[in-house]
Amino acid sequence: MTGGGAAKGGPGGGDGAVRRLVVATRSPGKMREIRRILAAVEGLRVLDLSDAGVPYDPAEEELEPHATFEENAVSKARYFLARSGLPTVADDSGLEVDALGGAPGVRTKRFAPERGLAGQALDDANNAYLVERLRGTAPAERSARYVCVAAYVEPGGDPVVFRGEARGVVVDAPRGSGGFGYDPHILDVEAGKTFAEMTPAEKDVRSHRGAAFRALAAHLAAHPAAQVTAQPAAQPAAQPAAAVAAQPASQPAPDPG
Repeated sequence: MTGGGAAKGGPGGGDGAVRRLVVATRSPGKMREIRRILAAVEGLRVLDLSDAGVPYDPAEEELEPHATFEENAVSKARYFLARSGLPTVADDSGLEVDALGGAPGVRTKRFAPERGLAGQALDDANNAYLVERLRGTAPAERSARYVCVAAYVEPGGDPVVFRGEARGVVVDAPRGSGGFGYDPHILDVEAGKTFAEMTPAEKDVRSHRGAAFRALAAHLAAHPAAQVTAQPAAQPAAQPAAAVAAQPASQPAPDPG
């Protein structure tokens, strides 16, 4: 049985044939991408927070106060593990623009100065602010990278983190209607497309989130038991435009670059 199939038994998987994994995001776009990638893991049922019976709590807005993607991802994973009682993965992801000293970084979702926005309105404000901040910057100086860090934690276990990166350049004019967030403005030079112009299958191969969650999928496939000892996952085969690293959360991740 693959991700998204019907559940059997109780929260732990009941008959042992099904493992449940909570994905701690309330972003529909992110959830679609993660479901596609983890569908390759045999016997895994991927649950969103609604499936897991975890209603929204305003405290969720305070789960990313840290200075690194790793710390924020672990913070979210531990919080939603405590609320769901199930193995949980959470990610923190963002955009690092070299000409902006790595900004927006961990503030990617809250980059624009406007407050109180959500959904497409927030995406539009963030993209407009990014373009404004880079006004006058030469094309050769617009290098950027998407970063995704996924933190996986089980009851009684230590977090394991998986890092993926995808490089590109920032373009002023939006291109494409797929994806979400900054995707229309981030051009993958090797592919000749923005991330919003890619098909879902292309994006899964080339994106930062695809890299991080393929590493998680390899880890889950290698540890089919309901409870496993946290340890680094073997890195999957190299993919174009994406870099992957997996390591115990207790060790600092390498600086992006």
